[in-house]
Amino acid sequence: MNVAAAVAEVPEEDRLRADLYNYLGLMLAGPPDQLLLDQSAALTGDETDLGQAINGLARVAKISKPKAVQTEYNALFIGLGRGELLPFASYYLTGFLNEKPLANLRATMADFGMTRADGVFEPEDNIASLMEMMAGMVVGRFGRVASVAEQQTFFNLHIGTWATHYFNDLQGAKSSILYASVGAVGLAFMEIEKEAFRMTAS
Repeated sequence: MNVAAAVAEVPEEDRLRADLYNYLGLMLAGPPDQLLLDQSAALTGDETDLGQAINGLARVAKISKPKAVQTEYNALFIGLGRGELLPFASYYLTGFLNEKPLANLRATMADFGMTRADGVFEPEDNIASLMEMMAGMVVGRFGRVASVAEQQTFFNLHIGTWATHYFNDLQGAKSSILYASVGAVGLAFMEIEKEAFRMTAS
């Protein structure tokens, strides 16, 4: 089955999940340009915690300018030597970079035929890459749609163990303005995913 056919078979709910994973991956991979800020400003949510977080993000995106967001991004993730936050599973789980969580992720990636993009030199266990990987698994970007059990295993092993702590830290980081809202969306979404997988398993 080709990838286009696989994506066509993905239920609407899963496509929306993948869209949100992709969006978070995009926002966390680099500072958004004016187009992405405009798209963020146009987002609308419902009365749920996630919906309210999305509405909050849209409000902040509406008054954000690319130059200010770039400064914010640099302070949070790059800094002089290092940014305010280190967005890597290994760091959150062990206190060090390039530790066992990264080796475990690389083994999972190999099983799924995932490879690191050319020109990307950061360790693969950064939060942006993990969001993109999860999106790809949901819609079959790696050749086939991952089963719910495979998605759950990937989430539990590589995301659920630390992403809620990370998004919480992003929300509270002193340099966070736009990214505090990104953190709120990420945190609400991770809680929904965690609970959905828990209910699937029970």
